[in-house]
Amino acid sequence: MANFEPKDIRNIIFLGHSGCGKTSLVEAILHGAGAISKMGTIEDGTTVSDYNEDEKAKKSSIGSSLMSFTYNSRKINIIDTPGYTDLVGEIVGGLRATDTALLIVNATGGVEIGTERGSKMSKEKGVSRAFFVSRMDKEHADFDKCMEAINKKFGKNCVAVTLPIGKEASFKGVVNLLTRQGMDALTGDDKTRVENALAALSEAVAETDDSLLEKYLEKGELTGEELCSAFRKAMAQDKVSPVFCGSATKGIGIKDLLDIVVNYFPSPLDKPTVEAAKGDGQEKVKIDMKTDAPFSALVFKTLSDPYLGQISIFKVFSGRLQSNAGFYNISRSVKEKIGQIVSLMGKAQASVDSVQAGDIACVAKLKDTVTGNSICDEKHPVKFDDINFPEPAISFSLKPKTRADEDKISTALHKLMAEDPTFKVTRDEQTKEMIASGMGDMHINMMISRMKMRYGVHVDIGTPKVAYKETITGKGDAQYRHKKQTGGAGQFAEVWLRIEPLERGAGFEFVDEVVGGAIPRPFIVSCEKGIKTALESGALAGFPVVDVRAIVYDGKTHPVDSKDIAFQVAARQGFKEAMNKARPVILEPIMDVDIVIPDEFMGDITGSLNSRRGRVMGMEPGEGLQTIKAKVPLEEMYKYVNELKSITGGRGTYTMSFSHYEVVPSNLAQIIIDRAKQSKKEESEE
Repeated sequence: MANFEPKDIRNIIFLGHSGCGKTSLVEAILHGAGAISKMGTIEDGTTVSDYNEDEKAKKSSIGSSLMSFTYNSRKINIIDTPGYTDLVGEIVGGLRATDTALLIVNATGGVEIGTERGSKMSKEKGVSRAFFVSRMDKEHADFDKCMEAINKKFGKNCVAVTLPIGKEASFKGVVNLLTRQGMDALTGDDKTRVENALAALSEAVAETDDSLLEKYLEKGELTGEELCSAFRKAMAQDKVSPVFCGSATKGIGIKDLLDIVVNYFPSPLDKPTVEAAKGDGQEKVKIDMKTDAPFSALVFKTLSDPYLGQISIFKVFSGRLQSNAGFYNISRSVKEKIGQIVSLMGKAQASVDSVQAGDIACVAKLKDTVTGNSICDEKHPVKFDDINFPEPAISFSLKPKTRADEDKISTALHKLMAEDPTFKVTRDEQTKEMIASGMGDMHINMMISRMKMRYGVHVDIGTPKVAYKETITGKGDAQYRHKKQTGGAGQFAEVWLRIEPLERGAGFEFVDEVVGGAIPRPFIVSCEKGIKTALESGALAGFPVVDVRAIVYDGKTHPVDSKDIAFQVAARQGFKEAMNKARPVILEPIMDVDIVIPDEFMGDITGSLNSRRGRVMGMEPGEGLQTIKAKVPLEEMYKYVNELKSITGGRGTYTMSFSHYEVVPSNLAQIIIDRAKQSKKEESEE
């Protein structure tokens, strides 16, 4: 495939609700452009973009895929994305590499949540939007109803550019308002409808340019040339969003869409200049989308290929990169050597000699480069803004089923995390559990199944343990004597100590108030060691102890039998006795939770938060949305994503971060203590 200038490249991301027909439309476009000789189907698992085994089994997209092809002397890069809410990370990366979002609307279902979310995200990223009403040949397909819903949700600047001829089973073609092809043959109501649509398109386009609006108001119409020229500019600025229609399975409306894509969709040159930080510093510089500038690019997606290993997909913002050369990864401060650059068509790869500004390409087997990294010319280092992937919303504990699974699990998890930055795995030092976090139940389950299918790793999943802690709310005193007489040398130590609470978050403090050498200095150190050991397992349920001051103030020694281990034991036991007297309590982690929901769900969500012991701290209104800021115990948040989806019909999202530790209410504390004791009992029986 030859290199194309930025003006001749079209980078498009396909967005929409799950099952709206994105993958079928991609297939029809590839066939219409001559990139494939025969259309595959989702039912048969033969589509270009859904090529993974789990996608074929599920009959829907799970990861985003890239299709690069040429049509009418233009290079088109399409990123097909999954529609499930849980897989939003695939969209976040793709939007950083594309200039237009084509939002697919199912003609029988209208505007769904996935379409709303895709439009909102595209707008936030400054990506131009266009709509395609699919499945026009199906029963109950209604273009006018869809058009009404699109205008209601996304504004009056969404205007029809192709209109259907016939409906449902009799749908047989489209009228193209830009080329006015097919208009002459129309009569009666059809003609009136098309003329009204052309007037609406002309008015919407004219309103984006003052001098053109004046002309339009004066003459009542625009010439074909004026309309086309202004339409292209208006679309690049996202002031007009064209709406197309067609049927992927029948191939109707596909040719018109393709022609409009190459002639009117924005090229990388038509979009605002991207900025990057110069070197590692804060100074921002504009990156010129020129092929003769220094090389710079952003890795927005990573794939794991069973044969080629890790494949990094990147968008070039300036300059050119040659195969078998190299680049500087400024995000990691490392140089990378590269082999062959490839262009993707689903899983099929075509070698290219080089890739240049505006284009998207891939390289395999990079050692240090991951999704979100900026890569560039070492002599002209620039760093693009990081890709802000959403934080995981749900967590599960993972336990390998067998020793063999244990050996393979870290490699499998590493590859899965490289592919999907919204999937994270951490090890909780306190509970010793492996915690997998993702965007929802479905996301985690898909990752578990991918681990099994691709890497042969089997795991059990469960709800993670909360990292509880213990502390004291009063003072406690203890005098503990440790005396052990055996055949040889004995052990003797007596320690007098008291403990008192510290403010939340202070940790642990050790104070030596021993006078007159009652306990020699080396044994004071032993006392501190013993108490620190006791902190690892509290008196109530065996959780770590925090926010305590321990004061050793007296003791006794034996000239022969006193030794380090004896004072460690005495201090440890003394601390435990003192803790039982100091009104111990259990602490739980409290999270800062920000929940974004449409206005109408306010009451339901505040009610659900109250039922989960949450405290609403404030609200921030937005455009049709509310952000509720709350503090909620972590224990209550593990499965909250499911409740939020259920209440808001999938429209609500949330993020959470650790805030502080707080005392658990006494009625719940007893349940936690009983559970911890039962767990210890089971462990000892194994």
